[in-house]
Amino acid sequence: MAVDPIEKKPLRRFYPGRPILSVGSYGCNMSCDYCQNHRISQAEPSAEYIPPQKLLELARSVPDNLGVAFTYNEPLIGMEYLLDTAPLLREHGLKTVLVTNGYINEGPLSRLLPFIDAMNIDVKGFSEAWYRRLGGDLGTVRRTVELCVPRCHVEVTSLIVPGENDGDSDMKRLSSWLASLSPGLPLHLSRFFPRHRMIQAPPTPVETLSRLAELARQRLEHVYIGNV
Repeated sequence: MAVDPIEKKPLRRFYPGRPILSVGSYGCNMSCDYCQNHRISQAEPSAEYIPPQKLLELARSVPDNLGVAFTYNEPLIGMEYLLDTAPLLREHGLKTVLVTNGYINEGPLSRLLPFIDAMNIDVKGFSEAWYRRLGGDLGTVRRTVELCVPRCHVEVTSLIVPGENDGDSDMKRLSSWLASLSPGLPLHLSRFFPRHRMIQAPPTPVETLSRLAELARQRLEHVYIGNV
C-alpha cells in the first residue's frame, strides 16, 4: 500500500497531477518468464486483509486523493474483493483504477466495468504464440481492451522484450489495432530489465523503444516511453 502519483500507474491522461492510494496483494493468472514484479506476482507470503469499509476510510484520509488503484499484482484474481469495494468507493465520490493484464472472461468483466473509472491494460505483444508462452491468450486480452475502451478511460502498456516482441511488424499491428479503437488511446512502451527467469537476457536498448515509439506515432496520438 502506498500513495503514488497517478502517472506512475501509468496513466498520463487521467486526472494528471493527482495522488492515488495504490493497493495490491499477491498472485497472478499469468506466469511471464520476464516478470518485473515476480516477488509479488509469483509469491504467496502472508498478507493483511483490509475490509472494504476500512479501505474507504484510508482512501478518504489521503489529502486530495483521487481514489484507489488496484495494482502491484493482478487485481482481477481478487474479483470478489473488487466487486465489494469498487461500488463503495464510487458511492463516496472516489475513482477506481485497475492496473491489469486484461486476462478475464467477458462475464465477470461486464459485472465489474460499471464501477471502474480507468484501467491501464498490459498488452504483452501481438503474437498468439508469445501469449501462450506467458500462460495467457491474446484474443481474450484484445476483447477486454475492446470492451473497456467505450466504458472507461483506458491506457495500454507494452513491455518490450529484446528478441521476443520488439519487431517492427508487431508494433505496426498493435498500433493499428489500437488506432482502430481510438487514435487517442495512449500507449506506453516500457523497458525490460533482467528479472525472474530471464536474468541472463540484456535490457531493452533505449534505441529500440525510440524506434518502436516512432512507428506507433504514425497511427496513435499519444505514445510514451517509460522506465528508461
